[in-house]
Amino acid sequence: MTQVKIFADSISDVPNSWIEQHDIGIVPLYVVFGETAYKDKLEITTTDIYRRVDEGGELPGTAAPSPADFVTAFAPCIEQGQDIVFISMSSKLSSTYQNALIAAEEFPAGRVSVVDSMHVSGGVALLVIKAALAAKDGASPQQIVELVEEWRERVEMEVLVDSLDYLHRGGRVSSVQHMIGSLLKIRPVLRIKDGFVISADKYRGKTEKAVQRMLQHLLDNFHKIDRDLIIVAQTLAEKAAGYIRTTLLEQTDAKEVAIIEGGCAISCHCGPRTVAIMYMRKAVHA
Repeated sequence: MTQVKIFADSISDVPNSWIEQHDIGIVPLYVVFGETAYKDKLEITTTDIYRRVDEGGELPGTAAPSPADFVTAFAPCIEQGQDIVFISMSSKLSSTYQNALIAAEEFPAGRVSVVDSMHVSGGVALLVIKAALAAKDGASPQQIVELVEEWRERVEMEVLVDSLDYLHRGGRVSSVQHMIGSLLKIRPVLRIKDGFVISADKYRGKTEKAVQRMLQHLLDNFHKIDRDLIIVAQTLAEKAAGYIRTTLLEQTDAKEVAIIEGGCAISCHCGPRTVAIMYMRKAVHA
C-alpha cells in the first residue's frame, strides 16, 4: 500500500483496469434526470442515459459530489494512515473542486491535498495515472501536487462531437446554430483553454473525414508531443477510436495509446459517437 493514495472524480473516465492496478479512488458525480440523481457509473450507465434521452427527449444534467461524499470516500484511507491527493475536474466547470476543499478541512492539516486539473475526461486521466506512478515511486503529497500543476499546463485535448443535439439541449449551442449546423452536418471540435471548454474548430461532412482531419492535425504536430501515453476517449465510437489508435501506433513512435470509454458525466454534455484525443506536450527546458 502506497503512503499517498490518488483520488479523482468520475468525470476523469479513468478505466477500471487502471483503478485496480494503481489503487486509484474515484468519487462519483451525479447524473440528474428531473428530480432524481444517480451516482455516475454506480447507479446509471451511458446506455441508460442515451436510451432515456431517445425515449423521452429529456437531457440529463450533472451535479458535483457533496462535501459529505468526499468525507465518506476519504475517511477510510486516512484511518489506514494514507495521505490523499485528490485531482479534481476543472474548477471552472463544476463545484467539485470547491466541495473537495471543504471536505479536506474535516481532516488533520496536510492529510488531504486537493489540486485542480483544469481538465475533464482523458485530460484528467492522464494526470491521474502519472500522479499514481509518482506516488508509487515515493513522492510526497506536496511533490505530487506540484507535478500535477506543472503537467496540467502541457495537457492538450481535442474533442470531436458527432451531433450538436446534446450541446444544444444543454444550452451550449443556440437554436439557430443548431438548425444550421444539423443541416450542414457540422461537427464542432472542442478544446480546453484555461479550464474552460471552447469551440476551436468545425468540420463539415462525414464523420470519417472529420476524424481523419483531427488525426492529421495530431500527426503534423507529433514532434511536440510526449510519447509516453496518448489517450483516445470515445462514447459509442469504438471504430473511430480504434482507427486513431492503430494509425498512431503504425505511424509514430508513441509508447502507449490507450482507448478509454467516456462515462456518464461527460456523455451528458457531448452525447454519443464523440471521439477525443488527449496528450501532453513535451516539456520545454530553458
